[in-house]
Amino acid sequence: MIRVLLADDQILVRAGFRALLAAQPDIDVVAEAADGEQALKAVREHRPDVVLMDIRMPLLDGLAATRRITEDPALAEVKVVMLTTFELDEYVFEAIRGGASGFLVKDTEPEELLRAVRAVVDGDALLSPGVTRRLIAEFAARSKEPAPASVLAELTEREREVMALVGIGLSNEEIARRLVVSPLTAKTHVSRTMVKLGARDRAQLVVLAYESGLVRPGWLG
Repeated sequence: MIRVLLADDQILVRAGFRALLAAQPDIDVVAEAADGEQALKAVREHRPDVVLMDIRMPLLDGLAATRRITEDPALAEVKVVMLTTFELDEYVFEAIRGGASGFLVKDTEPEELLRAVRAVVDGDALLSPGVTRRLIAEFAARSKEPAPASVLAELTEREREVMALVGIGLSNEEIARRLVVSPLTAKTHVSRTMVKLGARDRAQLVVLAYESGLVRPGWLG
């Protein structure tokens, strides 16, 4: 079972998400929270697999709550998907930098929400359609002089190649076509790269690709 925690200050929103998720045979809603402080307490108590976290909440907003979750080694297995009413680029950037594994607008289709929950549990990053390229462009625009590439020393040449392709926004299927390998092989390379670098998920791998200098601004073709 995939254990999910709902964090949103609107009770009707939580009720709608709970009804959708609870109807799935592989998903269990273990707790709800109405603000960021409640969310942190509930995460520590229930250790869910996925937190659906609203960005705008009282006491402690979703971005700050997410940073506290992802910075806590004891909660390393908890994945956070950010939810908001608008696809605002600054929110996307801060959410992924803060360790979120995904970002969805609240009016997304039910099937997309369910796919998001299952995808992040499998270690994939999930962003609303149209966000990924803008996110990468934002990293490019904000990137400073890259850090020393010593962080990449443990990677094989193929793993660096795969990481660079992840960094420019390609999916496993697109990477497989580019390298003429199977999607399973591409996924294996991505997974091994994340393990070696200690990346929580694919989204953090994108951050590391830019910060290490493996991907540079302008490599968006």
